[in-house]
Amino acid sequence: MFRTIVLAALVASLLPTFVLAQQPDDAVKAVQSLEEYRERQIPLFLSDFGNLGRYREANAKLGPPAAGETRVVFMGDSITDGWHLEQSFPGKPYVNRGISGQTTPQMLIRFRPDVIDLDAKVVVILAGTNDIAGNTGPMTTAEIEANYLSMSELAGAHGIRVVLSSVLPVNNYTEHSKVYFPLRSPAKIVELNRWMKNYCEQNGCIYLDYFSAMVDDKGMLRADLAEDGLHPNPKAYAMMAKLAQNAIDQALASH
Repeated sequence: MFRTIVLAALVASLLPTFVLAQQPDDAVKAVQSLEEYRERQIPLFLSDFGNLGRYREANAKLGPPAAGETRVVFMGDSITDGWHLEQSFPGKPYVNRGISGQTTPQMLIRFRPDVIDLDAKVVVILAGTNDIAGNTGPMTTAEIEANYLSMSELAGAHGIRVVLSSVLPVNNYTEHSKVYFPLRSPAKIVELNRWMKNYCEQNGCIYLDYFSAMVDDKGMLRADLAEDGLHPNPKAYAMMAKLAQNAIDQALASH
């Protein structure tokens, strides 16, 4: 009974009205999947909420940048975690610090050891989709923006150029995508990206606009760029790599 009540509350609090009206079964399944994810994460949330342990050993082995090295750190969630940077950017000293499922409050906790302490010259932040989904609890757009602000200000205080990446569009074109789509309001994605672009223009950050390059005429993620409506496939990563490199070059040029 308690589980049923909790599930109903989650559905009501997390899902926009238009989703509930159009896809009630998909919405319930998506919230059930989210609840199961949260339950699996409880031990980690209680012992190491930011998952500082994930890269502790790798950071120690990495050491300081070599003379003349332009170190770039990619901070993010599963979209970054699953990105083979060595293939997309051959020969580049780019460091992957993505962790699947993470939200911006978790990234903020590990921003010092995983970005600042690595002496990065540029940080490419790609986050927000899991905040919108509520992976670590319901969050308002303003709360997500505040975490972006904090990470950007920390980077700036340490002379690290900031590239803020737009939240990628999503779609519900496949059966697998229906697990992710109901929790990620396209309207919230657009709202967060609009704020991010304005913030970058006003504060000297670089806005990396993946969204415009990957969205279709319905405002959804192009069907050929992901099999599950959320996570990029190799074609998408190839597209993203070109955009990311241009943004990194801009950031370094303005350093």
